[in-house]
Amino acid sequence: MGSMTREQILEKAAQGESFNGADLTEADLSYTNLKNCDFSGAILANAHFQNANLEHANFSNADIQKAFFFGANLKKAVFTGAKLQGINLQDSNLEGADFHDTDLSGVSLFGAHLDNADLHGAVLKGAKLKRASLVGANLSGADLSGTHLQRAVLKNANLTGVTCENTKMKNADLEGASYSEQDLEGCI
Repeated sequence: MGSMTREQILEKAAQGESFNGADLTEADLSYTNLKNCDFSGAILANAHFQNANLEHANFSNADIQKAFFFGANLKKAVFTGAKLQGINLQDSNLEGADFHDTDLSGVSLFGAHLDNADLHGAVLKGAKLKRASLVGANLSGADLSGTHLQRAVLKNANLTGVTCENTKMKNADLEGASYSEQDLEGCI
């Protein structure tokens, strides 16, 4: 872990201080309340945030590679420009989260709630979104190549201009979604 203990991190968070640029490598912040925390530019590689409350947290330009967010509340969190390779966001609440133009290649989002999330221009190559909820999500211009979207709920989602090559969408719910037949060429 970086130079701060769990207790020091929680104390700093309680005082509303920023973690901008801080090294929190391998920090275990599971089951904590870190609502509104600023982690922009922080190093959070291999950190654990299982079931943590991170609503409105700012992770822009942070290094969160291989971090574990299973079941975390990340409602309206910002991830633009973050390094997300190898992270686990399974069963997390990402409602209204901002991932625009962010690389989510291979990220585990099984059963995640991404309703109204901003994913326009995002790279989701090989991402695992099985059973994910993307109701009203903006995926315009996103690269969905090789993405697993089986049984995903994409009601009223914006899928215009997406790239679909070997995208698995078996039993996906596209009711009310915006797309053209050309947009979904290459979907399985």
